[in-house]
Order: sequence, then C-alpha cells, then structure tokens
Amino acid sequence: MFSPHGAHANELDTLKQAKNINLKVVEWRRHLHENPELSNREFETAKYITKHLKSLGLDVQTEVAHTGVVATLVGGKPGPVVALRADMDALPVKERTPVPFASKAISEYNGEQVPVMHACGHDTHVAMLMGVAEILTDMQSELSGTVKFIFQPAEEGAPAGEEGGAELMVKEGVMKGVDVVFGLHIWAGVEVGTIGVKAQGIMAGVDDMKITVEGKQAHGSRPWASIDPIVTAAQIVNGLQTVVSRHMELTKDPAVVTIGAIHGGVRSNIIPEKLEMLGTVRTFTEADKAKTRKLITEKAELIGQSMGAKVKVEIPYSTSYPVTYNNEKLTEQMMPTLKSVAENLIIVEPVTGAEDFSFFAKEVPGLYFFLGGKPKGKPASEVASHHTPDFYIDESGMKYGVQAMTQLTLDYMNSYKK
Repeated sequence: MFSPHGAHANELDTLKQAKNINLKVVEWRRHLHENPELSNREFETAKYITKHLKSLGLDVQTEVAHTGVVATLVGGKPGPVVALRADMDALPVKERTPVPFASKAISEYNGEQVPVMHACGHDTHVAMLMGVAEILTDMQSELSGTVKFIFQPAEEGAPAGEEGGAELMVKEGVMKGVDVVFGLHIWAGVEVGTIGVKAQGIMAGVDDMKITVEGKQAHGSRPWASIDPIVTAAQIVNGLQTVVSRHMELTKDPAVVTIGAIHGGVRSNIIPEKLEMLGTVRTFTEADKAKTRKLITEKAELIGQSMGAKVKVEIPYSTSYPVTYNNEKLTEQMMPTLKSVAENLIIVEPVTGAEDFSFFAKEVPGLYFFLGGKPKGKPASEVASHHTPDFYIDESGMKYGVQAMTQLTLDYMNSYKK
C-alpha cells in the first residue's frame, strides 16, 4: 500500500544525475534509432540493452516474451518492488527525417521486405530507462526496495500467429511480487519540458473486430436474384455509427467505432456471395467495452437478418487491450513528484490510441504519463504525427524522462508503508 503524502527525495540530486548521464542517453538513443527492429524481432536491441545492464552488475533475464529483457536491482534497505517499463519495437515505416542517424534498415513484415523506423519514440524510451538503471544502480545502498527494469518487445503488436508484448510478459510472471509500475510515452506534439497525465483512463482500451456478411451471388444486372452482401455491409456501417452517437453518454463515456477495411467482390458486374469488414473499437471503461461489443453484434446481426443475409461478428477478432488506467490514489500521490520534474505539468484529455502497458497496470497500481518531445517554439501544425516517415523527437526532452522515472521510484519507495 502507499500513503498519499510521503517524503520526496532530493529533486536537485536526480536532476543533476539526469543531466550528467544525458550524453550517454543521447548516444544510446541514436544507436537504437539507426538500428530499429520490428515486434518480436528485437534481437540486437535486446543484446545492446543486456550488455549495458550486465555492465552495471544487475541480475538480468533475457528472452522474456521472446526478446524481452528484465533486470532486477535489490536495494540496500527493505521496501516495495517498483517496476519501470520501456517498449523496444519499431515500425514498418520508411524514414524521411534529415538526421544523420536516420534508419536505413530493412526487415521482413507480413512476408515482404520493408523499411523499418522508430516512428513512435520507443528508442527514446529504451535509452531513458537504460539511464535510469545506471543512476539507481549507483544509489543501490540507499534504495529502500527493489527495482525491476522491464524492456518490453512487441508493443505495436506481435506478428500474425504469434503472442507477444506486455500480455505475454504478464503470462510469464514478470509482474509477480511487483507493488507498482511506472511507464511513459514521449509525445511529438507536446513541448519539451512538459509532462501530461491524468487519473483513471488515460488511453483507450481496444478491440478489433471482423464482420463477415454472407449473401447470395448473382449477375450485377439482376440484383433481385441476389442477397447483396455489399448493400448489407453499407447498412451495417451506417448502423454502427449509432452505437456511439445514440447509446453512449458522450460527456462521460467517450468511444470510437471505426470500420477500416471492406473486402469483397472481384468484378463490376458480379454481386459477390461474401464480404468481410475489419474495424476497431475504442472505449475507456470495461463496462463500455462490454456494452459496445453487445451493441455492435446485435445491430450487425439484425441488419443482416432484415436483408436476408447471414452475419457473423467476431469481437475481439485478434487484438484486445484493456484501458490504460492510472490508479487514482497512486496518481494523487505522485503528482508532486511529476510537478517537481516538469517545467509544465498538464492534465491531458483521454487519448483514443491504445497501449499494452495496460496489461501491467491491470496487475498492480500503475501510473503512465506523456513526456514532451516537441522542440520549443515549433508550431503544433508543423509537427509530424507518430507512425509517420517525418516523425521527429527533440532529444533535449529525454533528461526530463530520466529524472521523472528516477524520482518516481525514489519518492514511492520513501513514502511506502506496509
């Protein structure tokens, strides 16, 4: 358990340490950026991390959830077990930034050779946690507790047919004995020096879905002889728009229902027999997740019946992440810590993107926050979004992340009460 108001370790000391190690953190980040690897294929990344952690004398476990690395630091005094997490994987994106350490990597994705880029900032997350590990190891005798450094693969999703990411790490026991978990995400649209956080749901839970519509094939000139799955699908798409607009109380329960792909038919003059739709659903509570699943299934099936078609709804189809939930008491407790580190601490609106840090935070109280990575003074309109070729992070923001994760660990330990 934790008390809402505890002693805070010396912020000036951790700020000085974060600045002192910053050149190393930048060097690590640039190496990782230049050598990105896709989900569940982070073999060289894992070796790079492991070499550093072993040089610190830490107990290191490798090949966790395929390529993950977990290191344990036992402090000189008894106390809680604090987990710190960084994700490792890159994306199938061709880099277009002008930096000298831009990626030229090529790898296999879905059976094709594709360019690979750290287009979401995971390279900075790894480098920052490597820095935190070095700082806390230097303070080992003073630590009141144990730190577990979690370097997680496959946050962007495991390849088809494979398990991975935080969910698999939890299955393999990474969170056993842990009392609390902290994580961050650098954000290209938030100015350097700013930290954004909120209690409760900060990122959405996600379900993907597959809707199969089966009708009757006919010549395009004789639609009356068909049961048209394309027209049925169009009605389903329109009907699903009412899941949010007519069933969710939007001032309290934001949600998103999106159809992102429709596959069916081969010729302009053939009404096909079958059609498939793929989509995504985003919600911020488990109750809303259950509600949207029920509504989507009912609406799609009933619309299909009205058209004479058979409709099968699979939700979730292949992916389901919980809401990334910041424990209220923990968030309240650690707000002074984040405020002491940030130049500007802001309460953010919920983000409809999803994060598999949520699996860790479902096991124990968790706190997840956003770290500014936008150059100061740069207009938001000129910032490339995450997962794009021009994605760019101002490296000067990383020292705030190193200090924040270090300070959160120390302050939580110092305020911990059994």
